[in-house]
Amino acid sequence: MKFYDCQPAPSPRRVRMMIAEKGIAVDKIEVDLRNGEHLKDWFRRINPRSEVPVLELDDGTVITESVAIYRYLEEIQPEPALMGRTPKEKAVIAMWDHKVEIEGFFAVAEVLRNTAKGFAGRAITGPQSYAQIPELAERGRRRVTEFMQTLDARLAHSRYLGGDQFSVADISGVVVVDFAGWIKATIPDDCLHLKRWHEEVSARPSAKL
Repeated sequence: MKFYDCQPAPSPRRVRMMIAEKGIAVDKIEVDLRNGEHLKDWFRRINPRSEVPVLELDDGTVITESVAIYRYLEEIQPEPALMGRTPKEKAVIAMWDHKVEIEGFFAVAEVLRNTAKGFAGRAITGPQSYAQIPELAERGRRRVTEFMQTLDARLAHSRYLGGDQFSVADISGVVVVDFAGWIKATIPDDCLHLKRWHEEVSARPSAKL
């Protein structure tokens, strides 16, 4: 398998952590997003959306989107189970992973892509160009604050986001909380449960890759 990665970017980091937790061997290919390598013809032939992460299987099948790659890796390497075992566990983990992506990742991206000079004309990922809308950044910042509070409330009653066991929801969660640092958003002082969780998950070897 080939894994098309970009070390600084948050989305491939999610998959990189999953690969490490599973102990799966892959060939990693670095795609330089900063210098527009994802927009080159060679990469567009692999993923017309010009996005990472991408997992290319030995038979040539290309899987994009972090959640889809999560699912494939879980199926080929069931242990450790990171997407739940029982129907209830699977549903709760999927729910929190989705919340993290919609309420957290997209909110941070909304701020970053509508304010950073490097994303001028690239406010939305993909092959097409979209102008920045600075007004969206204020909304995004409010959403990030609400996201942090949502996680803190959940973690007041649960060791991990998906329950008692570490899961893909925690992988996505720690990536997004760290991603928020790109817009200078940090964990609020009163979110003690979120701080406890973040320290624990950040100490895992996979989180350091």
